[in-house]
Amino acid sequence: MITLHKFSDDFCEENYVLIALHSDLEDYALAYALNDALKISLKRSKTDLDISNETSYPIYEWKDKLNERDWTLIINTSIKEEYLEVDDLFSNETSTTVYHILPEYKDVDYLLKIEQEENEADKGIMNSILKIPKIITAYQIETANLKSKQNLII
Repeated sequence: MITLHKFSDDFCEENYVLIALHSDLEDYALAYALNDALKISLKRSKTDLDISNETSYPIYEWKDKLNERDWTLIINTSIKEEYLEVDDLFSNETSTTVYHILPEYKDVDYLLKIEQEENEADKGIMNSILKIPKIITAYQIETANLKSKQNLII
């Protein structure tokens, strides 16, 4: 007999704020800019976030013990290149496939997840993020209606 495991909605019910970031900065440069603006200490995790066999996403983390917050910066897009195994005109070509942690937010470049007691972003955090010169825009995502919230379990 096959055992089927399903996530219950309670399993994904963490208290966190999810902020969408639109920026053309590289991930390490954005982490540095957020560290400087918010006075936090995001560092590249030794392991990537693996959603499936095809995709992995670099993440930056910091545990703020003083304010009891866990910060995670996640790249929303993963691009996988594969060589086409065809013996014709296109034999040396590559195929690229784009994956997203949150497919319903494909235009978002980065996600900043702040695990905390409140489910709303501090106004000071949002104002500091929006003052970073290379941040095009930032806004809070309502997590209650996310279809792929299981991808955010880190």
